[in-house]
Amino acid sequence: MFLVSNTAMVIEAMKAGIAGCIPALNYRTLDELRAALKELKKAKVEGGSFGFNLIVNKSNIKYKGQLEVICEEGCDFIITSLGSPEETIKQAHKAGIKVFCDVVDLKFAQKVEDLGADAIIAVNNEAGGHRGNRSPEELIKELVSHCKIPVISAGGVGCKADIDKMLSYGAAGVSVGSPFIASIEANVTEEYKQACVEYGAQDIVVTERISGTPCTVINTPYVQKIGTKQTWLETLLNKNKKLKKWVKMIRFSIGMKATQNAATKVTYKTVWVAGPSIEHTKAILPIKEIIKNLVKD
Repeated sequence: MFLVSNTAMVIEAMKAGIAGCIPALNYRTLDELRAALKELKKAKVEGGSFGFNLIVNKSNIKYKGQLEVICEEGCDFIITSLGSPEETIKQAHKAGIKVFCDVVDLKFAQKVEDLGADAIIAVNNEAGGHRGNRSPEELIKELVSHCKIPVISAGGVGCKADIDKMLSYGAAGVSVGSPFIASIEANVTEEYKQACVEYGAQDIVVTERISGTPCTVINTPYVQKIGTKQTWLETLLNKNKKLKKWVKMIRFSIGMKATQNAATKVTYKTVWVAGPSIEHTKAILPIKEIIKNLVKD
């Protein structure tokens, strides 16, 4: 999760026997990313694993350097999103790293499978952050029936019943994010964590004002004030093939800065990214307790 996941959270996840993942963009420099990789490798325990998320399109100007550092240091897996994973798959496989690719439909699932992806992450319409348009059941069943590699479901998991439901559709596993925002180990503000406790599924809206791609956020008064649609100028410029790339990069940069400020500082500009699964978040807890609540009947 952008700005939320950190090494302390992932180490606790590994201790509990699950896989933890951190967006590479959570680190401002490549040296900081390398240090995080070294820390996680040193802390790795049997049964646990760790990886990094990579945004692989041109909006992430740090992508090539991040991929190089991750492949040099090594990890268990990379999750790709928002672009072609072809180069990531080639380089990661040379380093013995598996690659799981975010997809929202069968077309892209088959593309990444043909490129050599090790698993598909089916991002459904209940996911937090950048989400898909298909229901979990519809998307998982279609991908499982047409693809040979494992399908991991992303979105809509906040309790044990949700996990069981995704597995019943044929998913090999689940990717869970939002329930971990309100954790002791997360470095975001107490206000962000408490918002995940106080708000629920009905308070989640989709905005285009962060990255240019639809993204789910908590519908705070500030979000209501600024609106969730692109400005008329952004809409106009996005229709220009030559300018579209640069407009998206600028929107991404502005949106990420606004999200960072809201997550790490006390500010009235509260743009808090989360998914509807915060419906099940009732308290700020340690990672190990959140995991116990997710897997117990």
